[in-house]
Amino acid sequence: MARRKGLIAQMLDARKQAKRLQAQAEARWHRELVAEQKRHEAEANREAKQAEASAKKAEAARLRQEAQAKRLADQAEAKSAREALQRQRAEERQRAADGRAKAQETAAANRLAEREAHARKTAEAEFRTEAIRTRIAEYTQLLAHRNRQAATAALELRAALTHGGPNAFVERLQHALAQSRYPEGLTGKVAAHYDPASSELLIEYELPLREVVPTIAAYRYTAAKGMVAVPRKESETKKLYGDLLARLTLRTIDETFGVTPPDLITSIVFNGYASTKDKATGRTIRPLLMSVGAERDKFAVVQLDEPELDPVLCLRSHLNAIVSPHPYDLEGVRPVVSFDLSKYKFVDGMDVVAGLDSRTDLLTLSSGEFEHLIRSLFESLGMKSLVTQPSKDEGVDGVAVNEDPIVGGLCIIQAKRYSKIVGLEAVHALAGVMDHKRAAKGVLVTTSWVGKASRDFAAANGRIEIIEGRNLKYLLKEHLGLDVLIGLEKIPPGWDRADLE
Repeated sequence: MARRKGLIAQMLDARKQAKRLQAQAEARWHRELVAEQKRHEAEANREAKQAEASAKKAEAARLRQEAQAKRLADQAEAKSAREALQRQRAEERQRAADGRAKAQETAAANRLAEREAHARKTAEAEFRTEAIRTRIAEYTQLLAHRNRQAATAALELRAALTHGGPNAFVERLQHALAQSRYPEGLTGKVAAHYDPASSELLIEYELPLREVVPTIAAYRYTAAKGMVAVPRKESETKKLYGDLLARLTLRTIDETFGVTPPDLITSIVFNGYASTKDKATGRTIRPLLMSVGAERDKFAVVQLDEPELDPVLCLRSHLNAIVSPHPYDLEGVRPVVSFDLSKYKFVDGMDVVAGLDSRTDLLTLSSGEFEHLIRSLFESLGMKSLVTQPSKDEGVDGVAVNEDPIVGGLCIIQAKRYSKIVGLEAVHALAGVMDHKRAAKGVLVTTSWVGKASRDFAAANGRIEIIEGRNLKYLLKEHLGLDVLIGLEKIPPGWDRADLE
């Protein structure tokens, strides 16, 4: 029984053992299943985590790519912006450089124009001043330039007296005196009466008015004040006028004695009048400013060519002339001898063209004669008028007007009776006068020639014409029928001997 219980117990124990083993196995299986499940879950989690990590990495890579792409795009945009900014700045710098260069060019051009304008104005001032000095010099040289060719005239006067009497004698004398050339503005108008019984000649002379003496001494040009006229001192102007009247008186007496035979004329009574208007009444007046009775022998001792000769003192002290104490103020005096020449006509200065010999040397003409000759030439060329102003001419020798509606206009003329080259400053001065007068054309006429610089300047100006001596010679022949000579000391460059002869 005991063995049976023991067997059952063993069996039960074995069963329990088996159940326990089974339970352990189930537990182990369950644990393994759970472990497997956990492994699967862990694997799944790991895979999920890996997938998530991969996704994150992919996302991070994508984000990095996008960021890199954006960075590259931003860099490209920034680079493009920098390049555009650089181009803009380069363009701005170029524009600024171009602007500075243009401004510099404009400033340089303005400075050059200012210098040229200043040079022209300065040359114009010098030209005007030189014109005034030349006129005063012509006045002081009146005695030196008197007519000395008396032999032929003396024979003609004797013949005129023999065949026509005193009136014919006077007319021929007037003609002979008219051959004397005076500066512009001094007419040399003479009326005369001859008394054969007393061998005395009575002369009535038309003296110039005080306006012939320039009241301007010089012209100066400065950038600040422009063209400034420097007035001559009134005392100097009055002295010049009195000296001029005295020189005219001595010259007329000398030329009259020179052209008349000594046995026919032994004395001359000279009365010099000035015809003007009385400002108080407006009526014409003729105050006597100079009256002198000159004996031939007494006059012969006067040395008119002596530079130290004082004409006024000569008249007053040596010839006992009655001279106006204030000729500039037209204060009249009583004549030495009164006589009426109203029945005798005055002979004006001769027509220059009519008085020219067919082979006259242009250089022997006075400046006034030459200017009148040029006037006649331009009138023959169809100009409406030509006016010369003797004293206040502002550097203008002639003004010609062409009334053609298309090519016409004001033309400024400068006449240069030169024996040597005309300098560039004369062309500059002409341009300055043209600008001042707003002239359409300017013509420089000369007996000599100009240099290349003058021709280039005239060509660049476009409104200046230069007529040199050989061209002038041709024009005088063509339009006035004058076959003239030009007595230059040497043949200018490019000329032939035929151009002078």
